[in-house]
Amino acid sequence: MSTGTLSASTPYIIQQNYAVYTEEQHGVWAELVGRVLPELERHAAREYLEGFEIIGLQRDHLPNLASISARLGPRTGWSSTPVSGFLPAPAFFEMLATRNFPTTTWLRSRDSLEYTPEPDIFHDVFGHVPMHAHKVFADFLEHYGRVCAAISENAVLEKLGRLFWYTVEFGVIRQRDEIKVYGSGLISSHGECANVIGGHCAIHDFSLDEVLATPVKVDELHKLLFAVSSFDQIYEAMHEAERRAIHQRL
Repeated sequence: MSTGTLSASTPYIIQQNYAVYTEEQHGVWAELVGRVLPELERHAAREYLEGFEIIGLQRDHLPNLASISARLGPRTGWSSTPVSGFLPAPAFFEMLATRNFPTTTWLRSRDSLEYTPEPDIFHDVFGHVPMHAHKVFADFLEHYGRVCAAISENAVLEKLGRLFWYTVEFGVIRQRDEIKVYGSGLISSHGECANVIGGHCAIHDFSLDEVLATPVKVDELHKLLFAVSSFDQIYEAMHEAERRAIHQRL
């Protein structure tokens, strides 16, 4: 775990008891990975695929969060920190600001392979954590947490939440004139990824103004997403969003 001071999030931090995972659960993990990884090897951002190898994800066994954090820490200072479940916003932002990524330890059942209403370890680790090995993305995510932790106005946080949604959760990037996925909601969902790769979702060039003006819809496949040209672009966009928030122009 990173050394930053934690208070709001402390009640939610737990230990991962890796030994309690069953062979059935390891089998479900293997099936989930097997369903999406071949597609991702063709359509995921190279930074995601590099991160997958860097953090040592296995295709046939659930991830050990302590082992992942041991690989991430020297590289970007991030930790995959186990939590009991959904976190309130102050706790979530506090953890991001201290480079502790809140990571659930439960895994969906075999009859919920395609979708689960709450994030599980597959969404959190397979979907999110490989990107934490990329320095610029890692810096962006920490900055996002620090900025949001200092804001109390719900309207401002809702706007900043759109930036998170269209990057961290449903981000795409242009690489070699192709659209590649890196957001966790695309990485961990075959349906969402196929929707993008199949051309059923409009892709606009990333614009902070348009992203902040585009409400989030959670009950349907996306009809519009925003492609960055590099991860420097979202790093710079977060700094611009912070300036706007400070001057109440978001």
